[in-house]
Amino acid sequence: MLQDIKAVIFDVDGTLVDSMWIWKQVDIDFLARREIELPVDLQKDIEGLSYTSTAEYFKERFKLPDSVEDIKEEWRIMADDLYQNEIPLKAGVIEILKLIRDKGLKIGIATSNSRELVETMMKRHQIEEYFDSIRTSCEVARSKPFPDVYLKAAEDLAVEPECCLVFEDTIAGATAAKAAGMRVIAVYDKLSEESRPHLEQLTVGYIMDFHEFINSLNS
Repeated sequence: MLQDIKAVIFDVDGTLVDSMWIWKQVDIDFLARREIELPVDLQKDIEGLSYTSTAEYFKERFKLPDSVEDIKEEWRIMADDLYQNEIPLKAGVIEILKLIRDKGLKIGIATSNSRELVETMMKRHQIEEYFDSIRTSCEVARSKPFPDVYLKAAEDLAVEPECCLVFEDTIAGATAAKAAGMRVIAVYDKLSEESRPHLEQLTVGYIMDFHEFINSLNS
């Protein structure tokens, strides 16, 4: 699976860390403060959007007087404690990062989350040393499912897209990486479980956790 691969790029939420669940709760609490109920279609509508684009979506859809920057900061404050104290790494993350580094491959992040929360997560789990690049969708023109953030990560890593392997947990993310010309492996996450058939069509493999991927290399 790593043949001809020179770099591995990871999504963060739902891929490196078990954090997707917190964002629905943040949305519920954020809207409740404004006496607004969570619409049933909200999570589907914002999947893959950058942190900034999501705030813009909220501002427009719910006619909020808050500025986009104020919305983003309120979310960051609401999520920061969880990223510092509660959100765990997915099974096998440390092992796969060590394996990739031992093979001399470059490692990057391409995420829709905010850089501040990603850095909080990395410091908490002491994994900063493994990553050669961190890119967020706020730093490129278009959010996932467009390929921009993955192409930017590959540019940082000085690796051609076709020599990159990506781990993703959502349809928007897998679509983005595939559109960038990269090989994609889907990672199981409870909140995207119903998307598994679609993810399997988009990707070259589907794993329940990173131990499964590591074992496949040794078999």
